[in-house]
Amino acid sequence: MSGPMALEPSGTEQDTLALRLAGTGRRAPSPRPADDGTLALRLPWRGPDEEAVSRLAAELAEPVGPAVHPYEVAALLEAEGLSADVIKERYGHPDLFSLAAALYERVPRVFPEPVPVPDPWRPDTVRCLLRGVLFALPGLAYLLTAPLWHPGRHTTVLTVAGLASWAWGQALGHRAHVRMATGRREAGRTLLAGAPLGATVATVLAALPAGGGPVTLAAAAQSVYLAAAGVLLVLGRERLLLAALSPLVAGAAVLPWWEPGRLLRAGLPLMALVATLAAVGRVLCRVLALPAAAGGSRPRLLSSLPYGLFGLAAGTLVLLEGRREPYAVIVLTVSMGPAEWLLYRYRGLSVAALRATATPAGFLLRSAGVLTLCLLGYVLPLPAAALLTGAEPVTLPLLAATLWIALLLQAFGAAWPPAVICLAAAAGAGGITLLHLPPGPVFLPLCCAAAALCLAVYALRRLGRPAPHA
Repeated sequence: MSGPMALEPSGTEQDTLALRLAGTGRRAPSPRPADDGTLALRLPWRGPDEEAVSRLAAELAEPVGPAVHPYEVAALLEAEGLSADVIKERYGHPDLFSLAAALYERVPRVFPEPVPVPDPWRPDTVRCLLRGVLFALPGLAYLLTAPLWHPGRHTTVLTVAGLASWAWGQALGHRAHVRMATGRREAGRTLLAGAPLGATVATVLAALPAGGGPVTLAAAAQSVYLAAAGVLLVLGRERLLLAALSPLVAGAAVLPWWEPGRLLRAGLPLMALVATLAAVGRVLCRVLALPAAAGGSRPRLLSSLPYGLFGLAAGTLVLLEGRREPYAVIVLTVSMGPAEWLLYRYRGLSVAALRATATPAGFLLRSAGVLTLCLLGYVLPLPAAALLTGAEPVTLPLLAATLWIALLLQAFGAAWPPAVICLAAAAGAGGITLLHLPPGPVFLPLCCAAAALCLAVYALRRLGRPAPHA
């Protein structure tokens, strides 16, 4: 029996049992009824029912078209509920994979563009610019209080306290952000324990060369403020910190036209410090009142060490530049806001490049273009800004490039290479400066250029692969 044997009434032959030999004169198969209530019997040499397979291909053309392998079509057929018996009886194929291969060959390949999705790394422009301003505003305290304690004679004390605070703040910030993945309450507990300890360490280290006196109080106030401001910045309360610093802004704004006197010169920075501490207390109380998160483990202390070392190296490089060009450091500090904005843009553009390329070589090329675009967008305005402040226009862009690429690598979890490279640059430039060895001040831009080049090569090697951006 070579043809189907209908066991139910079909068409005009409702009472017949059709027997056809496999020889000549084979009739075309009768049309399938609307319902599927038939049992088809085929001999092995009969082969697939091309018409039925074509109908199935037309029905499933949309989901089969984007498939890149017949196995994907097989998974689709299995999800459609096609059993082995149905595949054999209805379509004449021996198994699921045979039918999937037939459908894969019949349906043309189509690869629709993915549905556009919002950029997950879209930066908050206002927040980034505000952070840059907040990094620079504390400098107004030195402008107000300078006549009271002559900070120029105590540069070493403030430098020691500042470097200790920067290093501790970088390490604590990393640890708090890692804990933030578990919950804000856990991050708050980390900041509550680490910030006071960091301020204490910085104050003790500054007190050793100070030998007492008002400068010790100034170093303590600086350390306490940096610790408190770090807490607010990690928890995303930039506007609250700006409000706390409003006494400094008001006092500095009237200095060109009015002498506030000793009381206000000391009182306004103290008010800003007290307001910052009050803001920190309020924010931490709210964060610690949140329910504890389930699970999560504390990061190892050594995992935050490279971030602290980078903070120490970056602070040293900035202070070396500040010894020669103090206004250039103000420009660099304010530029940290746009730098953070460009870090977000780099990640967003890299994700877009990942979606637009199909080969590793193509992505490497696009990744190099994205890195170059973001880096140039950051450093190109800096020479003009340096000239406006009377500084030489070479060192500032090189230092900014070094810090930006290092921060970019840290954002992707590569902490030790930027820490080691920046430490080497800071040690070389610092040693030449302190020992007054040749070539003198020229060595700082040379160190920054070498560090920026090494960091750029490493960044391209590490971030030029699709894996870190997936």
